[in-house]
Amino acid sequence: QEDDDSFMIISLDALLDRVKLWKRELPQIEPFYAVKCNSDEAILRALAAFGVRFDCASRAEIDMLMRMGVAPDRIIYANTCKTRGYIAHADAAGVNMMTFDNEEELEKIAQYHKHPRLILRITASDPTATHPLSTLKFGADPVKSAPRLLKRTAQLGISVIGVSFHVGSGCNDPSAYRAALEHTRDLFELGRALGHNMQIVDVGGGFPGGKHHIPFEQFAALIRSAIVECFPDSSRVRFIAEPGRFFAARPCTLVATVVARTAVTAEKITQNAADADAVGHMYYINDGVYGSFNCKQNDHVHPIGRPLHDKEGPLFPSIILGPTCDSGDKIEANKMMRALAVGECMVYEV
Repeated sequence: QEDDDSFMIISLDALLDRVKLWKRELPQIEPFYAVKCNSDEAILRALAAFGVRFDCASRAEIDMLMRMGVAPDRIIYANTCKTRGYIAHADAAGVNMMTFDNEEELEKIAQYHKHPRLILRITASDPTATHPLSTLKFGADPVKSAPRLLKRTAQLGISVIGVSFHVGSGCNDPSAYRAALEHTRDLFELGRALGHNMQIVDVGGGFPGGKHHIPFEQFAALIRSAIVECFPDSSRVRFIAEPGRFFAARPCTLVATVVARTAVTAEKITQNAADADAVGHMYYINDGVYGSFNCKQNDHVHPIGRPLHDKEGPLFPSIILGPTCDSGDKIEANKMMRALAVGECMVYEV
């Protein structure tokens, strides 16, 4: 049995269920899937077939979608700091909708793209998010900088068609969207007064995807309410979003193989002297925190796996370790589990 690599099972039925859930709860917001979240070709092709559009952050992502036959008008280039070559490549590919948040980027776009349709990104943040997005790196200050950028684009004869923001990946506080939408509304009024065809509100990403976040139905209801409050006349506005893990998390199941096992005293695992005479097991699997489990380091997630085969047997204190020489490559600690043989598989669902 080959056990060199772990593998991922993708349920296209589960993916379709997520698309249906989105359309039911947020029918007024068009999803542009964040390709950087999971660029597996099966996911991209399925989402394209389901009518979902795409958020790209690089030339490689744009090229990947173009090879699949995705039309350029279904892509937003949502990276506010692009190289001159990447901007020219987007122009050649027909990808016109892109974000910016500073004057230097605006000057580059004006020089290297003939038909840009610009979306101004502003700062927004949910400090309780799994990944709060720094207000230093992303987005123009909605009060101090954004108005100046709208005026500068008007001077250059380039039309800004909307405003975008991102409250943070794995958002836990939907009220963060309300504050960002209020700033967006004010910028829409200014932009239209300057002659810009303001029509798109991009509410970014951060939508919960795993089982341990706020229920999406509750999350969506708060966003719908904020949209109605901030944009009561929404007939002139096109709302879009950039969900990533919302679509890609639930449909994916990781399967990893036990490549080695060591019997130890249970005390070594439990750190309890009372277990000095009991038996425990250390398992080494073929994936770790430098691979599929990087979520432990980056997202503060605590994966919980189960043996692929549900067999009867006594439970032992166990620890699941990754394959590298790093002692911190630890997946699960002090887990009660039946004894596994080398070659058996562990299953991890999001």
